[in-house]
Amino acid sequence: MRRRAADHRRPVGRRFPYWIWDLLGLFSIAGLILFVVHHNQNEDRVEQPILEKNARIQQNAREDLNFTQEILSATSFSRQLAEQITLAKAYVIIAKEHNNLHLAWQLSSKIRSCQLLLSRAAMRGEPITLEEAEPIIKSLSSLIFKAQDAHYDIATTIVTMKSHIQALEERANAATVQSTVFCQLAAEALPKSLHCLIVKLTADWLLKPYFQELANENRYSPRLVDNNLYHFCIFSDNVLATSVVLNSTVSNAEHPQQMVFHIVTNRINYGAMQAWFLSNDFKGSTIEVQKVEEFSWLNASYAPVVKQLLDSDSQAFYFGGSQDSNTEPKLHNPKYLSLLNHLRFYIPQIYPQLEKVVFLDDDVVVQKDLIPLFSLDLHGNVNGAVETCLEAFHRYYKYLNFSNSIISSKIDPQACGWAFGMNVFDLIAWRKANVTARYHYWQEQNADRTLWKLGTLPPGLLTFYGLTEPLDRRWHVLGLGYDLNIDSRLIESAAVIHFNGNMKPWLKLAIGRYKPLWERYVNQSHPCIQECITS
Repeated sequence: MRRRAADHRRPVGRRFPYWIWDLLGLFSIAGLILFVVHHNQNEDRVEQPILEKNARIQQNAREDLNFTQEILSATSFSRQLAEQITLAKAYVIIAKEHNNLHLAWQLSSKIRSCQLLLSRAAMRGEPITLEEAEPIIKSLSSLIFKAQDAHYDIATTIVTMKSHIQALEERANAATVQSTVFCQLAAEALPKSLHCLIVKLTADWLLKPYFQELANENRYSPRLVDNNLYHFCIFSDNVLATSVVLNSTVSNAEHPQQMVFHIVTNRINYGAMQAWFLSNDFKGSTIEVQKVEEFSWLNASYAPVVKQLLDSDSQAFYFGGSQDSNTEPKLHNPKYLSLLNHLRFYIPQIYPQLEKVVFLDDDVVVQKDLIPLFSLDLHGNVNGAVETCLEAFHRYYKYLNFSNSIISSKIDPQACGWAFGMNVFDLIAWRKANVTARYHYWQEQNADRTLWKLGTLPPGLLTFYGLTEPLDRRWHVLGLGYDLNIDSRLIESAAVIHFNGNMKPWLKLAIGRYKPLWERYVNQSHPCIQECITS
């Protein structure tokens, strides 16, 4: 996925964990050698002219301080303190090993003073001044010289530093993995408010027989197969998210009564979906709700993906207690076992009488009229999609294993990737090219998960290779579920904005800047919403 560099500046008022300063100080072994040599050559005093020069430089850098840049600046007191902390920590360990506990205590005390000064500078957002840094630098330098006089030579220091660096790197890696796992768990968990909504809507479906009667009547509506209307399909188990997709689509359409929405969910959420869409008005549009379990033809003998999802190895991969620590946590997300994610490859089979559809993911918001999509010329291609390789990102080699000859012999690694989430599908061209059979071929080749690891985009890139028509970028803007720095003008001009990523707008993880774009299409007046969501 395309990720833009985020501002890593720490918010004012938050104290950094002390071990972070350890990492910031570990720039390189070579740098540490130069630092020790510098101290060996200047054992009597800290060079006052250097301190004064740094003070003059920092006097001009007080505005809009980025502390990450500050700690990396070769002329800053923060950098000097961080390096002294690193060197002093090594001597603490060596002093303890030589049973010189008093020196170890003195060094530890000064290290804490350095850390406190760095933390205060980060909190106030201003550089460390000469007056603040000079006494600590001098006193800590004196202790470092004392340690050197105790014959803790450079070679011993370097060996100790290497060990220290390795230990800190292991701690940092463990913390990163743990953070990723927690973020993934939070993204996968169903919020209590959504669970409440599903329960209440399901109860309405079961307790109100006229809902079921109305659903049976709608099942045979001729509008569902009328190719003079505009057909959209959504495959989801999230009632509220699907509702926002529909509400935003019809709210921005000039003729919503000419729109038909085909929703497929699972049996667990079927009643809730029916109750919601039967009890809400979507400006005269037609809505069909089906459950995937109704598709008896979608079985292991026909669809390789069904066979693979039922395979014991796949079950162990997603649900097994022992997971490879080298594998990204998201690769084990059980959502990839859901057939709903793979229905996009069976749209002609699900809707055999339709000629063209627009596919929408349930984490999108529509901001413009989408009816003009149906008149776009796809030049004989099957899939109309927005390309994502505007720079060096999202080319085919990013998603597929080109060390495998099956891939490398058929596919250009530099081919431009494109986005699932808002796609125009010409179903006549699809059937003519037998695209679903191509999908089956690639799924069979990837039975051992060596061509790609997860998701529907990699097989989609293969399936629609050479059959995709690039659309104007403004039709589909991605990244609102992970990228904090999307240009506001690009968002405003977008027909569809996509909250792809972990920070979904219905979660507490959501990016606050984008969340109102989604919330404006939530039907806050519905009794179930008021009772479950707003409370």
